[in-house]
Amino acid sequence: MATSTIELTKDDFIETVQGDGIRLVDFWAAWCGPCRAFSPVYERVAEKNPDVVFAKVDTEAEPELSSALEISSIPTLMVFRDGVLVFSQPGALPQPALEDLLSQVRALDMAEVRAKVEQQQPR
Repeated sequence: MATSTIELTKDDFIETVQGDGIRLVDFWAAWCGPCRAFSPVYERVAEKNPDVVFAKVDTEAEPELSSALEISSIPTLMVFRDGVLVFSQPGALPQPALEDLLSQVRALDMAEVRAKVEQQQPR
């Protein structure tokens, strides 16, 4: 079966998440039961949304990246839009919740999001 997701490493993570559009990143490990349960949900939503980049980071294979991003619980889902982190939360989501999250991210006013990010930057 062809996969709709891409594997990320520390070498291509930044380049991938800073791209235009919506980028979802699932942090997982093979030994993690909730990760294995979430994987088919993630794949199904990826197949329905070919305009979105769905990526996975194996925390066992990429400990430096996981540590740098302070991933302490898996699965953890991060969502970037136009290079801005707009969502980060540990825990597997049921398919309707993941689809709802995606529609919320699509509906974001990125000018507003960027303005809020600017306000939070130290002066």
